[in-house]
Order: sequence, then C-alpha cells, then structure tokens
Amino acid sequence: MTDNTPDTPPVPPQPTRISIDLPKELKAVYANVAFINFTPAEMVLDFAQVLPRTPRGALTARVIMSPIHAKLLHAALGQNLANFERQFGEIRIPHRTNLADDFFRFPGEEEK
Repeated sequence: MTDNTPDTPPVPPQPTRISIDLPKELKAVYANVAFINFTPAEMVLDFAQVLPRTPRGALTARVIMSPIHAKLLHAALGQNLANFERQFGEIRIPHRTNLADDFFRFPGEEEK
C-alpha cells in the first residue's frame, strides 16, 4: 500500500490574537520598591512607593500569578531590558553595601 501524503512537514497552528480591554478608570501607579513572596501555587508581587527621606511607604499594587507566568514574566523582562540597553545604553546598578541607600540617596549625596 502506498502513502499519498506529501513529504512536507505539517503547518503549525497560528497563535490566537487576544484583545485586551483597557478600562478608562485604570490608574497607572509608580513603584520603586517590590516585595516578592510565594507559595507552591502562586507568586505574589507587591509594589510600593517610598519617597526619599520619609519613614513610611505605601503599597501601590499587588499582582498574584502562577509560578509559570512569573517565569514567563521574568523572561519577558529580561528580553525587554536587553532591548532597552541596546537602544539607550547599559543600566548601571550602584554597588554599595546597603541596597536601600542606592534607591533613596540622590547622586552625589554624602553618607551620614
């Protein structure tokens, strides 16, 4: 018996395009601090805003996602940071002993 199928590989299905609605009342928030916690089933990303020389901050957003979605977000952030650096140059991270000082001290400001 002969097989009449061509020797071409099967065509993979095209990805489905998804439309995302942007609510008019959605507010953008600024965050300069992130806290990350996890359980076996989820990753919790808390974003906060802390202003320099203030003793308190405010939580501005919480995002909860599955570990696989967090890993995909990690890959997407890495890819976008690489694209950003190709376009605008390297993002330099200061190297001090106290990471909080890097975020909340103005450039050139002396340590107390």
